[in-house]
Amino acid sequence: MRPDAQKTNSRQTNRNLLLSAEALVNTVPQLEIFADDVKCSHGATIGQLEDDELFYLRSRGIGEAAARTILTHAFAGEILRAIRIAPVQCQLDLAVLNRLSRIQEAEVK
Repeated sequence: MRPDAQKTNSRQTNRNLLLSAEALVNTVPQLEIFADDVKCSHGATIGQLEDDELFYLRSRGIGEAAARTILTHAFAGEILRAIRIAPVQCQLDLAVLNRLSRIQEAEVK
């Protein structure tokens, strides 16, 4: 934070979703604070899709690939909802869905 950022509340969050057993992420969240009167926090989480969530969708007749796509899209949706320009948000959402669909098709084959 800049020296003139007094009375600022700041939060840095780094969330990572590992989509395969071979996936690896190294994350080191850090803040550089040059102001004296600020509130700042930071953190990181890393994980895979939850077995309970997959089971819930599978028990309702949704195939495994589709369930993984739904959960991954939901994870990305949290980020996409932060975009305030509706046309940009829509375009990015479509791009994510298209990419997830291609991945799902490849897994089914």
